Amino acid sequence: MNLDEAVLREALRSLDGQSLVRSVSAADSRVTKYEHRLQEAFNFYRHEIAVLCVLLLRGPQTPGELRGRAERMHHFDDLGAVQSSLQHLMKREPPLVKVLPRQPGTKEARYAHLLSGDVQVRESKPVTEVESTPAAVDGERIARVEAGLAGLQKEITELQRQFAEFRKQFE
Repeated sequence: MNLDEAVLREALRSLDGQSLVRSVSAADSRVTKYEHRLQEAFNFYRHEIAVLCVLLLRGPQTPGELRGRAERMHHFDDLGAVQSSLQHLMKREPPLVKVLPRQPGTKEARYAHLLSGDVQVRESKPVTEVESTPAAVDGERIARVEAGLAGLQKEITELQRQFAEFRKQFE
């Protein structure tokens, strides 16, 4: 994600207008810091905020993944506690979480947040005999890896450029 300062300021103004963030000033800080106000705005419990934060940050998750990744924000005793939090969020009006259809080859269903609208689930197409040959599967996998590598190379180049600009500020 690459955002400029103007876009961030506008987003913060919008969130502040909705009472979803507030600025926090520290005497020794040179920059303005912000904190979320989800708990106050939506009357959430800490366990619900932990689940929503992980879903917002990492995308659709299984209850087991949510439990482990939310540990620093809230300790869940067991998977039942995570399921309970998910159920509370699904029963809110409007619902804030939904269960996604289980994908072929997976043991558990994933849950997704609905804060930015409904989640579009891609239908997995059935594998045909031609596609199921080892060479076709390897070819697809290699193509995905190469595309991912190209994206990472572009990202590294962009980060190097940004770092060089940042470095010039101190020379």
